[in-house]
Amino acid sequence: MWVLLSRHLRMWLLLAVGAPLLAWLLGRIGDAVERRRGPNTFSRLSRRGRRFLQRRTRGPLRHREPADPDQLAR
Repeated sequence: MWVLLSRHLRMWLLLAVGAPLLAWLLGRIGDAVERRRGPNTFSRLSRRGRRFLQRRTRGPLRHREPADPDQLAR
């Protein structure tokens, strides 16, 4: 069935569903490792991967930053 979907729809699905889930998983793993062993290379890489994926995520599961009240007043 995956093959029948258009290339753009497959890419959107990966970015809208797969990337947020992977970012969440990387964050959970990084937090668990850091709690157990302290900050180390693996925990830093997993957090960096989470931030990378959060910036590239699209769709309904995208992580949104709260609006800046100063920007809204203008």
